[in-house]
Amino acid sequence: MIYIVHGEKVMLDFELARIYGYETRTFNQQVNRNIDKFPSDFMFKLTRPEVDSILMSQNVISSWGGSRKLPYAFTEQGIYMLMTVLKGDLAVKQSKILIKTFK
Repeated sequence: MIYIVHGEKVMLDFELARIYGYETRTFNQQVNRNIDKFPSDFMFKLTRPEVDSILMSQNVISSWGGSRKLPYAFTEQGIYMLMTVLKGDLAVKQSKILIKTFK
């Protein structure tokens, strides 16, 4: 799912985690260990009203489920950077697909 937030196309961490075959917690641990690779134009944390707006406006029944932690939103550049952080054959394969999707 690609959403428009702050005028940018973004994907949310819990959906990216699923695509890459990670639990959201593990996915975010990898990102946080490499936080210097993700400036605010690559990734940013959503606010509660933004999350509510996205899920309602898209008629999404989400697996996010109202977790205590607000999700990260990754821009196209952030998704490119994920390729340098997430390892394994599935991550490489899925990164290529996501890049094509944004184009």
